[in-house]
Amino acid sequence: GAELLALPRLRTLLAKNNRLGGPGSLPKGLGQAPLGRSLRVLNLSGNRFAEVPPALLGLRGLQSLSLGGNRLHGIPPDIQELRSLEFLYLGGNFITSIPPELANLPSLSYLVLCDNKIQSIPPQLAQLHSLRSLSLHNNLLTYLPREILNLVHLEELSLRGNPLVVRFVRDLTYNPPSLQELAGRTIKTRNVPYAPSDLPENLVRYLSLASNCPNPKCGGVYFDSCVRQIKFVDFCGKYRLPLMHYLCSPECSSPCSSASQSSTSQSESDSEDEASVAARRMQKVLLG
Repeated sequence: GAELLALPRLRTLLAKNNRLGGPGSLPKGLGQAPLGRSLRVLNLSGNRFAEVPPALLGLRGLQSLSLGGNRLHGIPPDIQELRSLEFLYLGGNFITSIPPELANLPSLSYLVLCDNKIQSIPPQLAQLHSLRSLSLHNNLLTYLPREILNLVHLEELSLRGNPLVVRFVRDLTYNPPSLQELAGRTIKTRNVPYAPSDLPENLVRYLSLASNCPNPKCGGVYFDSCVRQIKFVDFCGKYRLPLMHYLCSPECSSPCSSASQSSTSQSESDSEDEASVAARRMQKVLLG
């Protein structure tokens, strides 16, 4: 009701789990009223809002806004007007996209967009230099923009329940080698001598199919059981191409190289180390 507008010292207003959302749910002139100037925390989660009420966009001193569990289908670009916002909770809605203007909130530290239908992240979010926590779990994300690595102050990134994590975990699945493969690996790595007269023809043929592990620190071999790994390789000094490598075991996870790469420059080696660190960090993020 309009009687709230005259409260000049009210800093926190909790109105969650009601039936707000229809016309007139919020008093007109909210942003210009004494309440609009004093309000710092507003929780309207669990209501029936189908859009972010325009009246809220005038609350220039608002630091925390919760609109989770409503019926929102989008985020208005004018959300950038809430320049003092530090905490934004929009989880549990039907949001399909994130406007780039969201990146214009200089103080935003906690952004919760979980349990929506978001398919992509705009690279502009990398401009949220104050962001410490980003919750994106249970959406429809299939990739992340590379720019997200620029969020150097990010401490929490939740991505579970997205197609990209499901695919990532599936690709990491490792079927242990059979007893036959373990025996074949032992024969190959220990150079156990054998002749065609010593083994059945099918086993001789099997041993000839051994593949060398590309990790120079390993020296092992594999047959049917291997671990797939994406490695970014410099191409013409201009691009970094993601190439698939196959390792003999999950423990064999150091950066792959070959004899032809032994003459790479120090800068290239450093970039490989950075890529390796970034990859391990992303594995922890995705699986965590």
